[in-house]
Amino acid sequence: MVSDTVQGPAPDTHTPVVFCWHMHQPDYRDHSTGEFLFPWVYLHCIKDYVDMAAHLEAHPEARAVVNFSPILLEQIEDYLVQIERWRHGGTVISDPVLAALVADTLPEPGSTAFLTLMDKCLRANPERIIGRFAAFQRLAELAEIYRSRPDIQRYLSRQFLADLVVWYHLGWIGETVRRSHPIIRSLQEKSHDYSLEDRRSLFDVIAELIAGIGPRYRHLADAGQVELAMNPWGHPIVPLLLDLQSVKETLPEAPLPQYSQYPGGQQRARWHLEEGKRVFNRFFCREPVGCWASEGALSQQTLALLGEQGFQWTASGDSVLHNSVKPVLEQKKLRAPPGIHRPYSFGDAPITVFFRDDGLSDLIGFSYADWHAKDAVGDLVHHMEKIVMNTGDQANRVISVILDGENAWEYFPENGYHFLDELYGVLADHPHLRLSTYQAVLAEPRCKPEHLPHLVAGSWIYGTFSTWIGDRDTNRAWDLLCEAKQHYDKAMDNGTLSTEQKVLASRQLGLCESSDWFWWFGDYNPAEVVRDFEHLYRRHLVNLYEAIGYQPPASLFQPLSQGGGAPARGGAMRPGHEA
Repeated sequence: MVSDTVQGPAPDTHTPVVFCWHMHQPDYRDHSTGEFLFPWVYLHCIKDYVDMAAHLEAHPEARAVVNFSPILLEQIEDYLVQIERWRHGGTVISDPVLAALVADTLPEPGSTAFLTLMDKCLRANPERIIGRFAAFQRLAELAEIYRSRPDIQRYLSRQFLADLVVWYHLGWIGETVRRSHPIIRSLQEKSHDYSLEDRRSLFDVIAELIAGIGPRYRHLADAGQVELAMNPWGHPIVPLLLDLQSVKETLPEAPLPQYSQYPGGQQRARWHLEEGKRVFNRFFCREPVGCWASEGALSQQTLALLGEQGFQWTASGDSVLHNSVKPVLEQKKLRAPPGIHRPYSFGDAPITVFFRDDGLSDLIGFSYADWHAKDAVGDLVHHMEKIVMNTGDQANRVISVILDGENAWEYFPENGYHFLDELYGVLADHPHLRLSTYQAVLAEPRCKPEHLPHLVAGSWIYGTFSTWIGDRDTNRAWDLLCEAKQHYDKAMDNGTLSTEQKVLASRQLGLCESSDWFWWFGDYNPAEVVRDFEHLYRRHLVNLYEAIGYQPPASLFQPLSQGGGAPARGGAMRPGHEA
């Protein structure tokens, strides 16, 4: 929340500023075939996860929390395994876009496979990625002619596609790599007529970058620069698994699915946390202290479950705090709202909750991309300084900036290079602000959370669950999931599945329980992306039915949602407050 009134002198102590960067991609694999249907995991690896680590490495005094979803970590592992299998035995890589880099022969011009790969290699920001490079822009313009003139398609050469595949990956390469890696610089300077040897040298760079993700973040954590956190394994909305009726705490009139509760939700929520910790520990060789519950979705039940699982902190959006404070104020048990810039506890849940400053976080996500980096950082720091001036309870003050650590930078010049470099540089040397982590804040003896009797259920988006439940499309998706869960429960109990089959079925169910599919349903979102995600959701459900030996219902083959909107930032990010 941004304040404009400056009062009183600057304090003598440093106020902790915690940046919590959330890294998450849902499972893009069709587990019936093993194919990656979309390349977003490895593309974000070579662009955002690499860059975010490099900026912290360049500023040893900087600190941040980095939250990784376990299902993302598993997909990174899958890519590494496939890359090594290809190197040692020539096994085909199951992501068609990455596989094209090392393919001996690319699809024939005029073929469906040629057009499909061409379209996949143009799914990038048209201004910041494609338009930045003249050679990539020329290829994109040629592709438009190709689409509009089927009669000339056969006359294009495979070289066009080879160059397009190379430029697609060069465009997605992280800025810190682009500025320093000799192979990347050499390929950019060549600009066209790439050989198979060129493509494979680029593949080697990509493999090196993906392989470095785990070790680099582990090293940053060992050095005390980064606190690594997690969310539940498949990124479900935990409060809705526990109680679909919790949506009524903020939206009492919201229509609900035909199923009034998700069957066995308590057990499933616990499974996501336990499975998530297992994957996190394997990847990072440590136990997580904090859990950014998927989409900052919390309820009093969720806090109890997180505490039971041993987590010491979690976080959400400031609207959740406002909703939780309101009844206490109405009962005159508080003289004034205690504010968002401090830790909290709720009821008897043994866990500390921090709250996202939506104003500050959304400035990064939605405003600063078009600003000069120095001006943007200066404005952000100025707002933080005013918060320090105007906030009492100096000992407990903490400023939380929580947002997507990957999609935001696509809209900044050069993947946010100048902004992030300036941000860490300024804050690492500020006289009254101190970059920190939630684990470090909790370890300070002066940290005494404000106690409130009850947390009102909600998420960081608007303080409600309206993004994932309550309209026609999302409710229908919940009904399909609940129906599948009932068949799953019968199959798990009737003795027909082996232990291994049960494990695989449980994981497949976990994919279906992800929040990501529900996020994209509805007319608000772009039609192309809605089509991708609702197809993937239905594919995961079909695979679940096959895993438990049931015939998928015909309703699963009917599209759920069409989209057609044009939201800011393509719908991948949303502001914390409604306009």
